Amino acid sequence: MTENMHEIEAFLLKERAKVLSEAEWRFRMRGYGYNLRRTHDGVEVARLPQNKVLGTFEM
Repeated sequence: MTENMHEIEAFLLKERAKVLSEAEWRFRMRGYGYNLRRTHDGVEVARLPQNKVLGTFEM
């Protein structure tokens, strides 16, 4: 696992293209150890199980 937000963002967007809904995407990303949450700034990414926020990216 990486802490580089650019690599994480690229991975998340690639995985988002594979699913039909945002709910399915969030569920899949929990399996990879990421918790995603929509905010007014974009998508907040946190590392599980500590739920440590890594950053936010626009989508």
